Amino acid sequence: MDQALAEFLRHLGLERNASTHTVKSYREDLTQAMAFFVEKLGPRSTPRDLTTRTVRAYLAWLSEQGYAKTTIARRLAALRSWFRFLCRQGMIDANPCEGLRGPRQDKKLPHFLTQEEVERLLAAPRGNDPFAQRDRAILETLYSTGMRVAELVGVNLDDLDLESGFVTTRGKGRRERLVLLGEPAKRALTTWLQARSILGETFKNQPAIFLNQRGSRLTTRSVGRLLERYLAIAGLDPRTSPHTLRHSFATHLLDAGADIRGVQELLGHRSLSSTQIYTHVSTQRLHDCYQKAHPRA
Repeated sequence: MDQALAEFLRHLGLERNASTHTVKSYREDLTQAMAFFVEKLGPRSTPRDLTTRTVRAYLAWLSEQGYAKTTIARRLAALRSWFRFLCRQGMIDANPCEGLRGPRQDKKLPHFLTQEEVERLLAAPRGNDPFAQRDRAILETLYSTGMRVAELVGVNLDDLDLESGFVTTRGKGRRERLVLLGEPAKRALTTWLQARSILGETFKNQPAIFLNQRGSRLTTRSVGRLLERYLAIAGLDPRTSPHTLRHSFATHLLDAGADIRGVQELLGHRSLSSTQIYTHVSTQRLHDCYQKAHPRA
């Protein structure tokens, strides 16, 4: 079991060029499944001993433990990918996940900010301190481009074309795409980069655009913490996350009449169905407006 898992993770990292975050997620999901299978079938069990019944028992156990439907669906998807790899390698004859369906997901609309709330958030970093200027540039860039926070912290100086208003970013699966910068984001980035250039040699020699106070690349968690601070200053919903700005970006574009295919490309979604959730947001808002205002509603 351990060897089969190790080969799959090596395949993800080296051949599929998956990110370290993706490999880590697969390792965590599959390690838990392996522990369940070994406990059920014995320490000498191999992938060939796994059947659809065994996998179904694991999914039932996850449900009994109170795991969310989204988590169970993700664990099943990880197993399905692992078994497909084992089939291709000739280590098993059939995929035990074939025909198995994950739990039906509850349809939840994404949380987003109104345009007025976004304006309050973007105005929250105040003063001329270099790191207030950095934070202003971070928030403006997230909202202007719709980037994921992991994409934002991964952007380097070489990826930025301020004159043309483009940023090259690497999304899921290391897929490159161009995202657009609006004028406020370009101004905020220009101000931060000017401040960054006079902070010392440690900052000058770093390829990353966004750095912490020690001159190292910011992490996604650091961006989350600084957002929490500015949400409190702006008096906004504390459940707002950096990803909320991505949701807000897409929702506001579609509300203003943007083409859904264009929004799909800007977000870097492979499937249009991933983008269509934002049309549901707009439709729900129309429905709420109708219910409140129409005399026959």
